[in-house]
Amino acid sequence: MKKLKNRTWMQLALLVGCSIWCVSCKKAQQAPMQSSYQTMVVATGEKTLSTTYSASIRGKQDIDIYPQVAGTIVKLCVTEGQKVKKGQTLFIIDQVPYRAALNTALANVEVAKAALATSELTYNSNKELYAQKVVSQFTLQTAENNYLTAKAQLAQAQAQEVNARNNLSYTEVKSPSDGVVGALPYRVGALVSSATPQPLTTVSDNTDMYVYFSMTENQLLAQTREYGSMDEALKKMPEIELMLNDNTMYPEKGRIESISGVIDRQTGTVSARAVFPNQSRLLHSGSSGKVLIPTTYKDCIVIPQEATVQLQNKTLVYKVVDGKAVSAMVTVAPISDGQEYIVLDGLKAGDEIVATGAGLIREGTQIK
Repeated sequence: MKKLKNRTWMQLALLVGCSIWCVSCKKAQQAPMQSSYQTMVVATGEKTLSTTYSASIRGKQDIDIYPQVAGTIVKLCVTEGQKVKKGQTLFIIDQVPYRAALNTALANVEVAKAALATSELTYNSNKELYAQKVVSQFTLQTAENNYLTAKAQLAQAQAQEVNARNNLSYTEVKSPSDGVVGALPYRVGALVSSATPQPLTTVSDNTDMYVYFSMTENQLLAQTREYGSMDEALKKMPEIELMLNDNTMYPEKGRIESISGVIDRQTGTVSARAVFPNQSRLLHSGSSGKVLIPTTYKDCIVIPQEATVQLQNKTLVYKVVDGKAVSAMVTVAPISDGQEYIVLDGLKAGDEIVATGAGLIREGTQIK
């Protein structure tokens, strides 16, 4: 009887202990978990971001040099990469046949002058004889016609002389502008003509360089809205930078001179042209690089990208309200530097947000 009573008390004590343990476990499960997160209080400031565009570099003038007459190159007067002035001789083509043609034209002019003088004497003589009724009207008219023909033949001979002089001058191929000589595919002895498929060389005026790049339709619209019109955008847009092909920055800054008003139907882009000074001759026609166009936002809110969560096409942040995470949708600028976003709407100065690890937070998470 005594053993039975002791067993009953032991079972009762075990039951009470289990109940207490279960209650404590339940309370432990219901207790909210608090995690430590880095937060920040947002404030307004100024931020400049740059948009990058692939670009091609061309000389302000890239002039292909073709011969205007046919012949054999007898002399190269320049070398590749040489700086030349306007009017400087680049090539000399065999002048012998063109000097002969000029001499023939000069001789024809003298013959025409003599013929004109003879016909003029005959015409004047026949006028006097006709006045004395010695010759007929037909003879006088014939003499006058011969005189007029001789005058025309002299004019024709003089025109041939001018043409021969021009052809002779064309044997000296000269630079049409200041610039730098390109490749020289033809050497002494090569036969060239105006129908030659490849130019003798290219003279690039590279004191200033044109840099061509393309903007998307949305970027064009954004620029137009920001400045009010495209003309105002070209006037007020800040100076731009150029990154060379080796990822170094070109030391001089440039300006955008023109933006095409026609959108390419195939690519959906517009062509733009910027000009950069090139006194150091560091830029070369035909090279490539990247254009960096800065955009400055004033009185804006800047937050780290780690503070945001991308949900389809929406951007969320978590505000800290009464110690809890509360999601808020924000609108950010279309350009970024890969580390920070510029918030256009959805936050105000003084708001506290979770600065890092926003992707791990859920609505209502306790923040400490």
